[in-house]
Amino acid sequence: MQQYSEKENVILFPKWKDVLEEESVQALKEKRYEEALTKLDELLSYHIHSHEIIIGKLICLMELGRHSEAQEICEELLTIKDEHYYHYVHIYLTILFQTNQYDLLMEQVEYEFEMGEVPAPMEEQFQQLYTMSSKMKADLTVERSNTHLSGLMQAIDEENHREQWRIIDSLRQMSALPTKEIPTLLTNEKVHPVTKTVVLQWLTEAGYDQDVSIHKLGRERIVRPYALEKVEDLSIFHQVRSLLEEIEQKNPTLFEMLEKLLFRFLYVHYPIFPPSEEVFQLAEAIKLVGQEYLGIHMDEEMSQPNNILQFSEEIKLSDTLYLSIIEE
Repeated sequence: MQQYSEKENVILFPKWKDVLEEESVQALKEKRYEEALTKLDELLSYHIHSHEIIIGKLICLMELGRHSEAQEICEELLTIKDEHYYHYVHIYLTILFQTNQYDLLMEQVEYEFEMGEVPAPMEEQFQQLYTMSSKMKADLTVERSNTHLSGLMQAIDEENHREQWRIIDSLRQMSALPTKEIPTLLTNEKVHPVTKTVVLQWLTEAGYDQDVSIHKLGRERIVRPYALEKVEDLSIFHQVRSLLEEIEQKNPTLFEMLEKLLFRFLYVHYPIFPPSEEVFQLAEAIKLVGQEYLGIHMDEEMSQPNNILQFSEEIKLSDTLYLSIIEE
């Protein structure tokens, strides 16, 4: 442990050591934690690392509200795995519970149970902390969800598109359960197309198995979110990308741009895509736009069929819509 200033080549006389230990214990009993901590740190600085001294220091830090320091010491102690390991684990879990780090607590308990070596007296205590953490995490998620949902409705009324996306993405990241109002956002004209995509992602991850109607960029479709694929797993993504791969060796910079344009186009339109027979035209249009963005002159641009030019405009619009919400 390196949580103290070491006194090199200095010997602490046994009598003085005993005095310091007695005074630190007395200070702890009388809840004079600052004084006890000072004396314990002095003992530790002389390389006196008894279990009682370490536990005393952890108690002082916790009582003084210095949880991050106590947590750091515990995390170091857990790497040693000595005979006091499970006592340190218990203190560590207590710190995590007191500081609302429920995910980390649950992960640690799961790890200990997987190892299968938790002493019988500790099993019930660990399980209780796990159960309480699970409940507290759920309650905290509900509380945060309600706050976020209130802010979301305001962002929709004000057509604050960046805030809409940020709130929905936050709800999704915290694995909150979608309320009955969430699917209705997919047909709300005040909700940005990019936000509608993250709404669908949230519903998909939540296993939402009801049909939902989605309106985007003048098109409509009915889908069942739980069956939807990620953008990067879509067959149209791989089909178009394969048509662009010849460029990767010739011009890696252009290919990188084309990949981004493809992803952004599909993300903005998700899950309403061109039919498979138009994949070639979409790939050609992405090439045109990528070359234009990188200042690569193409004589044949004006002679392109109307459907490719139309795709080009949609790709540019999608790129603008995507970057207006998601910063890269």
